[in-house]
Amino acid sequence: MNTQAEAATSVLDVVKQAFSVVLIVAGIWAFYYFSNFSLLYRVIGLLVVVGLVLGLMLTTDFGRMIWSFVVESRQEVRKVVWPSREETVRTTMMVFAMVFIVGLGLWLLDMFLFWGVRLLTGQGG
Repeated sequence: MNTQAEAATSVLDVVKQAFSVVLIVAGIWAFYYFSNFSLLYRVIGLLVVVGLVLGLMLTTDFGRMIWSFVVESRQEVRKVVWPSREETVRTTMMVFAMVFIVGLGLWLLDMFLFWGVRLLTGQGG
């Protein structure tokens, strides 16, 4: 009996998801079909359709799983210890300094290698 209930739920979910796709396509089609109306009204209509589709999708197992993921992600972001402004500025300056030092080192290496190749090939003066 449990397998039948799961199968019925999954079939209903598939129907809801297919109807959601049809609604989105119809909303986009209507957005362009009614191009003689104001852009504001067309955008509002499209947003209403998207809201309906999101509401419909949240009633499916997949939608509830996605919503649960979003809620858990927000909870995890709240747990992050963000650096202070001073730490951020210090780290950024350190990155800039290291990029400058590495760039200068690579430039010097390139200059000496170019000088060595010119000397070995007899093109140097």
